[in-house]
Amino acid sequence: MFAAVVLPWVCSVKAVAQERGKASYYANKFMGRRTSSGVPYHKDSLFCAHLRHPFGTLLKVVNPRNGKSVVVKVVDRGPHARGRIIDLSYRAARELGIIAAGVAMVEVSVYRPDRGVPYKPNAKEEEPEIDYEITEGIGFVPEWQEGKSIWPDDDIVIPPADSD
Repeated sequence: MFAAVVLPWVCSVKAVAQERGKASYYANKFMGRRTSSGVPYHKDSLFCAHLRHPFGTLLKVVNPRNGKSVVVKVVDRGPHARGRIIDLSYRAARELGIIAAGVAMVEVSVYRPDRGVPYKPNAKEEEPEIDYEITEGIGFVPEWQEGKSIWPDDDIVIPPADSD
């Protein structure tokens, strides 16, 4: 009983993680129309339509015939043609090399960029000491501020710099 319930669920999760199937691309007539997410379609954007992935998900699409890959953003629902798993923007299809074919086999997986370690301190380097000492006096006054009041309602005026 456990295998009958859990096994299909595990297999379906793996299928969403990496898919293999047919891809097509948007026709030029869709240029400027709004997608399901509200973003207008432009043929030079790296967008795609997918049935299951949430809007904003980055997908890596690979053409196994030539090894070319592209990362696209899900902004629409589809494809609505039977047997297809993804609709690509014209630019994404061009980068994959599937324009001439129109429909091609691709591999689709969720793209997770390798962010690495944001900061790895080196034990050999010492941080410089910062001096927080405050000097007396007003200090440097830019030319554009000379002769103007420090506060809007105050009569105190910054004296002009001495010309030597």
